[in-house]
Amino acid sequence: MLYQLYDWQRAALEPWRALAQAANEFYGHPTSPFSFLPGSRNVAAAFDLMGRLTQRYERPAFGIDAVGVGGRRLAVREVFEVAKPFCRLLHFVKDGAPPQPKVVVFAPLSGHFATLLRDTVKSLLADHDVWITDWIDAKEVPLAAGPFHFDDYVDYVREFLRFVGPAAHAISVCQPTVPVLAGVALMASNGEQTPRSLTMMGGPIDTRSSPTAVNDFARHRPMSWFESKVVQRVPMRYPGFMRRVYPGFMQFAGFVAMNPDRHFESHVQYYQHLILGDGESADAHRRFYDEYNAVMDLPAEYYLETVERVFHRHLLPRGQLKVRGEKVRPEAIKGSALFTVEGELDDISGPGQTKAAHGLCKGIPAKRKQHFEAPGVGHYGIFSGRKYRETIYPRIRDFIARHDR
Repeated sequence: MLYQLYDWQRAALEPWRALAQAANEFYGHPTSPFSFLPGSRNVAAAFDLMGRLTQRYERPAFGIDAVGVGGRRLAVREVFEVAKPFCRLLHFVKDGAPPQPKVVVFAPLSGHFATLLRDTVKSLLADHDVWITDWIDAKEVPLAAGPFHFDDYVDYVREFLRFVGPAAHAISVCQPTVPVLAGVALMASNGEQTPRSLTMMGGPIDTRSSPTAVNDFARHRPMSWFESKVVQRVPMRYPGFMRRVYPGFMQFAGFVAMNPDRHFESHVQYYQHLILGDGESADAHRRFYDEYNAVMDLPAEYYLETVERVFHRHLLPRGQLKVRGEKVRPEAIKGSALFTVEGELDDISGPGQTKAAHGLCKGIPAKRKQHFEAPGVGHYGIFSGRKYRETIYPRIRDFIARHDR
C-alpha cells in the first residue's frame, strides 16, 4: 500500500512540476522580458530546483556513440544479444574494430541501472569487445514472467558466459561478485570452460571482513524485518502490477540517508550556481543526479535471498552456498585468472571483503592471482571517475591482456 500511496503522490506533483518548468522558462529564458526583473535569477533557480526534485528519473542512456581505437574513431552501436525476462545482454558493437579481448561486465542488481557503469564501459571499449548485463526494472516485468531468485541470477551468469564463449573475461562490480563467482565455480565443477579471467571489484564476497555500516545494518535485522518493512507490491499502472519488489524509491532514500548533509549541500550549491550563471557547474550537477536519482525496483525474492545468503549467513565464504541443490566449490576453478580490486575508503564493501575470493579460489595458482587496493578511493571511485581511469583501469587492462591466451 505504501508504494501505491507514493505513486499517487508523485502523480499529484506532476501539475506542480509542470508549473515549475513553465515558471523557470518565464523568469529564466533570455528572451523573456521577465528575465530582466530584479531577482528573476533567484526565482528561476528556485523553480528549476523544484522541478528537478519532483521529476521522475527513468533509465538514462549510455550515450557512448564513438570511441578511439588504435588512433581511429569508431562508431559504437548498442545491440541486445540475449533477452531474458529480467535482463538483457547488451553488446557495444564497434564496426571495423580489430579483434580484441571479449569482456562481459556484470552490473549490480542493487538499485541503479547498468548505466551507472558508463565510465567503466567507456574505458573498456578502447581496448576490448564489451558486453554488459542491462537489468530491467522489476516493476516493468509482468507477473506472468514469474519470480526472480538468487539462483536465477547465477543461471543468467552461466548462460551469458556461454553465449560470449570461453574466450571471455568476466568483470563483476560490487553486488554481483557473489553470484558471478558462484556461476563460474559451478561451470568449473561441471567440466565447462570458464572465463579466461575474473575481475572482481568492491564486492561482498565475505562481509565479515571490515564490516561497514551497510553490512551492520543488514546483519543486525532479522529477515522478518526486511519482509515487513521494505517489500512492497507494484502499483496498478505498471506492467508488473502486484509483483513483490524492493522499490527504487526506498532504496534511494537509503542512499541519501547515508550522506544527507552532502546531498543537501550539493543542491544548495546547484541553486547558487544557477544564480551566478555558472552553467558548467550546474550541468555537472545535473549529469550526476540524473544518474544517481534513476533507481529501479528489485525482485523481492532476489533481494531477500541475497540479504540472507550473503549478509546474514555468509554461505559462500563458509563453504555452504548451494545453487539449485548443487554445492558451490570455488576451489574447482583452475582455468581462470583472478584479479580483485578494492577501495581504501570504500564504505559499502570494506577492504578485505573482495580479497577474500583469493582464499576461496585455491585451485588458481598464485602467479595467476592479483589484488589491488586503490589508495584514497571510495566505493564509486572503484569503477568511475578520474582515479578509476588513471589508476585502476590500466591495471585491469594489463591483467586481461596478460591472460588473454
